[in-house]
Amino acid sequence: MDYKALSNLATMFFDQADLWGSKPFLWSKTDSLYNPKSYKEVADEVCKVANGLIAIGICKGDRVIIVSENRPEWVIADLAITAIGAIVVPAYTTNTEDDHFYVVEHSEAKAAFISTKGLMQIFGGAARKSALCKTVITIDNFLEEEGSGLKSLAWDSMLTSGTENTNDIRAKCRSIQRTDLACFIYTSGTGGNPKGVMLTHGSILANCFSAFDLLTDFGLGDEKFLSLLPLSHSYEHTCGLYFPISIGAQIYYAEGPDKVAQNLLEAQPTIMTAVPRLYESLYDRIKKGVERTGGVRARLFFKAVELGKKSQSLNSKMSWVEDLQNRLLNHLVRKKVKDKFGGQLKTFVSGGAALNPEIGDFFLSLGINILQGYGQTEASPVISCNRPGNIRIETVGPALAGVEIKIAEDGEILVRGELVMNGYWRDKKATNEAIVDGWLHTGDIGVIQNDGFLQITDRKKDIIVNSGGDNIAPARVEATITLRSEFSQAMVYGDKKPYLVALIVPSEEFIGEWCKDHNENKSLLELSKDETFRAKVQSIISEINTGLSQLEKVRHMIVAREAFQTGNGLMTPTLKIRRHKISELYADQLEGLYKRKRA
Repeated sequence: MDYKALSNLATMFFDQADLWGSKPFLWSKTDSLYNPKSYKEVADEVCKVANGLIAIGICKGDRVIIVSENRPEWVIADLAITAIGAIVVPAYTTNTEDDHFYVVEHSEAKAAFISTKGLMQIFGGAARKSALCKTVITIDNFLEEEGSGLKSLAWDSMLTSGTENTNDIRAKCRSIQRTDLACFIYTSGTGGNPKGVMLTHGSILANCFSAFDLLTDFGLGDEKFLSLLPLSHSYEHTCGLYFPISIGAQIYYAEGPDKVAQNLLEAQPTIMTAVPRLYESLYDRIKKGVERTGGVRARLFFKAVELGKKSQSLNSKMSWVEDLQNRLLNHLVRKKVKDKFGGQLKTFVSGGAALNPEIGDFFLSLGINILQGYGQTEASPVISCNRPGNIRIETVGPALAGVEIKIAEDGEILVRGELVMNGYWRDKKATNEAIVDGWLHTGDIGVIQNDGFLQITDRKKDIIVNSGGDNIAPARVEATITLRSEFSQAMVYGDKKPYLVALIVPSEEFIGEWCKDHNENKSLLELSKDETFRAKVQSIISEINTGLSQLEKVRHMIVAREAFQTGNGLMTPTLKIRRHKISELYADQLEGLYKRKRA
């Protein structure tokens, strides 16, 4: 495909639908079984929904919100909005009513697609307070009660009305230009209100071209993707939807994080994109399963990990005996691991946050490719990525094709290329601060190594500057802490302070084992006040400190009262911790740690 010749996303899709016709495109579960919609079926429904949108007065440039879990209708709605030149505004299903109200009002959306009654109960309050967004299309075909102040249309009714209208959507969409806006993606925001990132058809197409160039070495053919990350996330929207469309791939929708292992076996994907949290979960599950099994199997497994890491290391060389053992372990261990992932997996791609190098090395040692990349919503989103055959998991790889990267004097990563956003909707000041002379100021700190590989140090705003003026990257310390199976989450604290302290969320397994050993049955809230439990956590932190530099050592800690979750506002929908919220919530306790004697 000639990505640079394409004028917009909708024509790319329709061209692919003509090419692939009855080939399966979108797979979702009904009655416990995956069932497909073909490229042609989806194209027909896109035209009907697009005509339905025109019938209710949606025009080019209007904003339309989508609030839905990942499912075929999400994609059809997105493509229909795009095909008439309107602008898609994806919203997270985890949004509160206030979150929705902000997005509705700020984007000035005219209509919204809502999938379920449960999501409508939350969104409805926001829509009723809105001056503009008074029309909702309900994917599950429920209707709002009369007098609710909203006009609701059932999905099936829209398909019917779309059949009656005769607009030639395929012809209509060919007038859309590469520079036209395709979507507003609201950054999940680790602080303050989210910003509406304006992405064009061209910026997303540029990222699709870069992804194609990156993955060509795997021998792209009839690819299958397993989609887990919300389509409202720019990473999934580009890499899990539009890039698969561009190569005529099939997309399976996962049922949720707890069903990923099962869905991997069912879908047998060749490519999967996800955030590090998924790989951390798979790492924990595999490791604990092997440890429970024990015996010869466990010894063979950990030998495969050991020799796999050694075979990739530039600093160590295997003996001929180890080389022979490593080859045998391909059949005894690595093939079985690959089968657990469906047996056809070419690669995982990790993005959205930093992947702990130890977890990356773990998968690579077992013969599972994992490419760590780097990006942000403002860049559509992928900026750089490790390439097949040249994976250095401690880095985020070189710049993608068509992307320029440089490092500013203060260490900030700057990016230029068609992938860069148009700016922030209704926020000229923030736009001018983010894009200077065509360069996107990412807010991330990093270094470009001699061979062009980019290494991320931390977020510019997250860097801790202690009272001695030393810069400390909290993400590295937190990653080291959470690598221990006893801890699932951590946040370090210490800006303008003499040393670091931390807030720790113990893992459920650790809590269960401790309670069993001490004949207790306590919640995390109760354990956060238990001196014996806190002493145990502090002893583990002391062990972790032996692997940290003097500046990175955690002197004191407190146990969190609850886990960091999207529901309690302590994590973003993309599973990043909201440092400012957590710091506000635990301010007195964290500050109190500096009044204690130094450990």
